[in-house]
Amino acid sequence: MKRCLIDGNEIKSKAQLHDKLAYSLGFPEWYGGNFDAFHDCLSDIKEETVITVINYSELSANIGKNAQLLIKVICDCAKENENIKLNKY
Repeated sequence: MKRCLIDGNEIKSKAQLHDKLAYSLGFPEWYGGNFDAFHDCLSDIKEETVITVINYSELSANIGKNAQLLIKVICDCAKENENIKLNKY
C-alpha cells in the first residue's frame, strides 16, 4: 500500500505540494507538477493508495485555491479508481 501525508503546516507553496506528491506516490519523471498531470498519474495507480491531508486550514492559508483543487482531484480520481482513498483531517 502506498501512503502520502500532506501536512498543511509543512506545505508552503504549490511547487512544494507537487514535489511531495510526486515523491510520496512515486510518479514518473515526466510528472508536470500541475493538477492535470496529478489527475493523470493518480488515475493510473494500480495499488491501494491512501492520501491523508492534515491541517487543511493551514494548507489553504498557505496555497490558497490550490488546496481545494488538491481535494477535488483526489475525490474525482477516487470515484474513477477504487485504489485511491482520501483521509482529510
